[in-house]
Amino acid sequence: MDILLIGGLWLDGSAWDAVVPALEALGHRPRPVTLPGQGDGRSSATLDDQLAAVLAAVDATEEKPLVVAHSAATTLGWLAADARPDRVAKLALIGGFPHQDGRPYADLFAIHDGAMPFPGWGPFEGADSADLDEELRRRIAAEAVPVPEQVARGVVRLTDRRRYLVPVVVVCPEFTPQQARAWIAAGEAPELARAEHVDFVDIDSGHWPMFTRPAELAHLLDDMTSRG
Repeated sequence: MDILLIGGLWLDGSAWDAVVPALEALGHRPRPVTLPGQGDGRSSATLDDQLAAVLAAVDATEEKPLVVAHSAATTLGWLAADARPDRVAKLALIGGFPHQDGRPYADLFAIHDGAMPFPGWGPFEGADSADLDEELRRRIAAEAVPVPEQVARGVVRLTDRRRYLVPVVVVCPEFTPQQARAWIAAGEAPELARAEHVDFVDIDSGHWPMFTRPAELAHLLDDMTSRG
């Protein structure tokens, strides 16, 4: 199956380097998506540019793909489901929940020189980064790509209610499925509260399982391709 892999903030396509061969060994066609402004040097990229790159990847597949989106990019994956509800087979959301229409995409940290740089590990202390050793922390920070301001502050626009029919699997890394269900029930993820098919799977990791649990993540994604 075609599996599109969309990294979260500050990540380029290389974030999936350890997941890709594991998925290929399981018989899939993994395709990391290079997001404009996060790996191609385009500091002027917009949220619309990033969505266009994801939709181009969806449209290029022969069969409906599994779209995998990580962290803040869960909103980008949801935007793809909204724009292509008949072309996305399933959506896997890793460590995040999609924003509503009208919300900023990821206006989370300070902007410097037209971009939002990686803020260091301070905001992610605790469960998010508990499984990252010092070497991996240094590597991720060194390779982090500042997110263009027009991406971070881009406004989410959703138009097609058929997105609620796209099956969703919430992959729970630094939180549990029970916590995720409680947050959705409490109204903290209203888009998923309206989705008709939402499953939850646990993974024993912090916020970045593509680095710390790539084989386990690949097997979880493989299982999603075979489940209705």
